[in-house]
Amino acid sequence: MSVTLEKSWLDALGDEFEKDYMKQLKSFLLEEKQNGANIYPKGPDIFNALNHTPFDKVEVVILGQDPYHGPGQAHGLSFSVQKGVTVPPSLKNIYKELNDDIEEFKVPGHGNLTKWADEGVLLLNATLTVRAHEAGSHQGKGWEIFTDKVISTLSEKRKGLIFLLWGKYAQNKAVLIDETKHTVLKAAHPSPFSAYNGFLGCKHFSKANEILIKQGQKPIDWQIKD
Repeated sequence: MSVTLEKSWLDALGDEFEKDYMKQLKSFLLEEKQNGANIYPKGPDIFNALNHTPFDKVEVVILGQDPYHGPGQAHGLSFSVQKGVTVPPSLKNIYKELNDDIEEFKVPGHGNLTKWADEGVLLLNATLTVRAHEAGSHQGKGWEIFTDKVISTLSEKRKGLIFLLWGKYAQNKAVLIDETKHTVLKAAHPSPFSAYNGFLGCKHFSKANEILIKQGQKPIDWQIKD
């Protein structure tokens, strides 16, 4: 696991890579590979969320749980899939909510959210790798310690961020966030199993932009081109 990390994140989190949990995680991933496991996303994409959204450019954080475990889907951004791959159900509901919430939004024909990441939306999964076709297979191996550190470091060293926490798993991360400095918006998960319990209609995208504008910042352009 050769680490290529954007400089501002390396400055903020570089020490984590010398800690025992990260060394154990690296050993686990090497063992997986030696045993012939197919791991998603590909190595260069594991830290895409951080590499596309530098530490000092983060404005909004959307927290996911696990990378997609199907072929060609995961590329290191939560809820996002590579172009040419069928848009997953949760992302379809995210698009549905955007279509209802943002007047000019038009649903794109793909699920690649890199544009958001480049605009300041940190699309962070709690676990950054997964074994092919085995959801949750890399949970509890150390990634969560690292990504919790990402969240707590943002909370500590930045101010005025907006955290969109969808579903119970993401909402449990609220304890890492100083809500006197940041805004936390909570809703149900966009999965088809829960979207109608409060995700659809939450208007998190327009609310986030209203907060950014109020803080004197540029709103996120949520539109994704085909």
